[in-house]
Amino acid sequence: MISFLSFQILIVYVIKLWLVGQYVKQNGSYIVCLLGCYSLLMSGMEKRRIDDCEPGPVPSPRPVDRFGFVKQEHGSPYEGVIKSRSAIQFEREERRVRKWRKMIGVGGSDWKHYVRRKPHVVKRRIRKGIPDCLRGLVWQLISGSRDLLLMNPGVYEQLLIYETSTSELDIIRDISRTFPSHVFFQQRHGPGQRSLYNVLKAYSVYDRDVGYVQGMGFLAGLLLLYMSEEDAFWLMVALLKGAVHAPMEGLYQVGLPLVQQYLFQFDHLVKEHLPKLGEHFTKEMINPSMYASQWFITVFSYSFPFHLALRIWDVFLFEGVKIVFKVGLALLTYCHDDLIKLPFEKLIHALRNFPEDAMDPDKLLPVAYSIKVSKRLEELKSLYEKQNKKVVQSAETNGKVKQQDMQED
Repeated sequence: MISFLSFQILIVYVIKLWLVGQYVKQNGSYIVCLLGCYSLLMSGMEKRRIDDCEPGPVPSPRPVDRFGFVKQEHGSPYEGVIKSRSAIQFEREERRVRKWRKMIGVGGSDWKHYVRRKPHVVKRRIRKGIPDCLRGLVWQLISGSRDLLLMNPGVYEQLLIYETSTSELDIIRDISRTFPSHVFFQQRHGPGQRSLYNVLKAYSVYDRDVGYVQGMGFLAGLLLLYMSEEDAFWLMVALLKGAVHAPMEGLYQVGLPLVQQYLFQFDHLVKEHLPKLGEHFTKEMINPSMYASQWFITVFSYSFPFHLALRIWDVFLFEGVKIVFKVGLALLTYCHDDLIKLPFEKLIHALRNFPEDAMDPDKLLPVAYSIKVSKRLEELKSLYEKQNKKVVQSAETNGKVKQQDMQED
């Protein structure tokens, strides 16, 4: 049994967690800002010895990084860079946070006015990275999800409580595959997995045409680390239904039509921006569907370093999907000289496992920002739609001919 003193200690830590949770829920970063208290709780619990087994799985006491992912035993070369840089730039970071707070106002009250007045300043600051403590709130503001939430009170609860989804078993099956190394999602049937299930189930009811597709879990999981369930749900709605930018629901509809369009566009961009590499890909029979599908389906949240994925998401929510094309081209540009020498098998592996130095946001993102693709993407979209229309018309014509032949027979 747990001693009375240990029980008192546990109660104190739980109260601390709750108080911090109430604060950060109103001020931006949600789960990530709780990690300090999580570490404190785990260190306190490690000091006592549990003689009797308690029901239910216990979260791993292994050390976690600043985002909540369990640290690998061999460590990462990025950890030292991040730590030293944050120590050196601590005061600068504090000044940056103050600037952001002034820019967005209390609860985001000044945001729209500031964006209208100084759009170039907002764009520049977002590209430099949103302060982590404000990321959740800013994401809601730039995506338009905060407005959707305010216009639809009680809708999320209704979808969750009173509706059923045909995708529930699929969601349950995939829950443990979403960010399995993050402490929030590790515990089976724990608060993280329950929140993830709730958001995905609610969306599958809200948009039955889309329902649920496996890649959606990484979008919802990423959002839940920075905001509440209801906030994460409405941000998914804003993205997929197109509150600010073009709708993204085609990424998850039957046949993945938007994925097919994006891969078509990306294939042309690679051949135009990197002709030698494009020629090498053609020779080795490499196409973007072999390595880039997950980039678009999960917006780099599936296998990329988390600190890089966050920086990409900052820009993605403000500028739209073009940043995915830019980052993809920047990666290929950075690794161009190595990729062009590789045969098929090694090329596939390299395209799915980029070197860690290529994943440094301070090196990669400036290259991505310098690549201009907006106009060309529109042209390629029109070309894709024309070609797709011809294919559909050809299929319909062939179908009619076959039907006539059968009637004549």
